[in-house]
Amino acid sequence: MSNDEIFAAAYREHYWAVSRYVARRLDGRTSEVEEVVAEVFTVAWRRRADLPGSPLPWLYGVARNCLANAVRGYGRRRRLVHRLGNDETAHGRQIVDSPDAEAPGAWVHEALARLSESDQEVLRLTAWEELGIDEVAVVLGCGSRAAAMRLHRARRRLRAEIDRLHPSLSTGPTATKEHGHG
Repeated sequence: MSNDEIFAAAYREHYWAVSRYVARRLDGRTSEVEEVVAEVFTVAWRRRADLPGSPLPWLYGVARNCLANAVRGYGRRRRLVHRLGNDETAHGRQIVDSPDAEAPGAWVHEALARLSESDQEVLRLTAWEELGIDEVAVVLGCGSRAAAMRLHRARRRLRAEIDRLHPSLSTGPTATKEHGHG
């Protein structure tokens, strides 16, 4: 197969996986998702000779870099809008959540949000993208042992945050059995 055919196959096979990866990290900002995904595949096209046999982890690595650029750009635009006084509160548009608006499992997302970006990413790669440790290593650009250690530490820190936010979750009868105390 030619490099063009390899790229076309990777695009067809992995477009939606890359789109979901980006969408989950941009929290529903649809127009930005499309821009980032387009940039990912633009980079993949330019580097089509470098596409590995299993391109998805490599594409996720490219997406991480494109997301970092997009987030920086988003922050710059947000600061500019704020300086211009064109924010929602200036126009009387303020949204207030109802008391029962917390989504199920929101505390997990809250605990995750308290972790560093690198901890969040390694956890998302394994939970959301369902990658194995060798694939995570490709995305992160490190060795498998380093990726496994990052994952172990991130899980430990997430557990600590969950325990801090919701101590009742770790003091019930099932928690003691899981930790070998029951």
